[in-house]
Amino acid sequence: MSDADAFNTLQEKVEALTRQVGILEDVNAIRHLHYKYGYYMDKCLYDETVELFSDSAEVRFLNGLYRGRKGAQRLYCDWFRNLFTGGHNGPAYGFLLDHLMLQGVIDVAPDRATARARFRCFMQGGVHESKKEVIPNFPSQFWEGGIYENEYVREDGVWKIRLLNYNMLWQATYKEGWTHSAVHLGALTKTFPEDPNGPDELVSAMPDVWPHTRVVPFHYPHPVTGK
Repeated sequence: MSDADAFNTLQEKVEALTRQVGILEDVNAIRHLHYKYGYYMDKCLYDETVELFSDSAEVRFLNGLYRGRKGAQRLYCDWFRNLFTGGHNGPAYGFLLDHLMLQGVIDVAPDRATARARFRCFMQGGVHESKKEVIPNFPSQFWEGGIYENEYVREDGVWKIRLLNYNMLWQATYKEGWTHSAVHLGALTKTFPEDPNGPDELVSAMPDVWPHTRVVPFHYPHPVTGK
């Protein structure tokens, strides 16, 4: 092998390794982005949550679709913040809503401009008996499980959430457990502006939830069969 051929081969290996390292960095950044979303949600930091989204973001919650940063702000700041913390951005006395983010499967597109990811959410929620403010239709102690199938986009070198697609699959009160419980969240029925907190679009009927079971479609092929 000539010196020129050896140099070209070495250069190709360096470029391939640089690309592999770049993809690993992307995967790590996206994982951290989603974990930070969970931490902000835990402590009702809704302004900080909305800042994680791209300008063209979409949020799918229950059977509703919220479009853009304005839609995300309407969901997190106008609805959740007013409901859970009385309009205060940050943790509230006696309010618990911890999101455990687990089992991330992240796939970066070949151009490294977009990515898709699947995460499991396991949630503990409730209110302390000493909390004076009542949250309507909110159990005093409950569990929740769901699956995220999200999309991400790199904007100005920074990974942001392009689609947050949370699929709530089950809820259970703490004392009765999942054997005797059903979900306390119902379908959305009105869009914005008829409902000031409503989605921009009702995308479907309320998906099946516990005690019904369903498979949230996987964004990735089977790792062995390719199907």
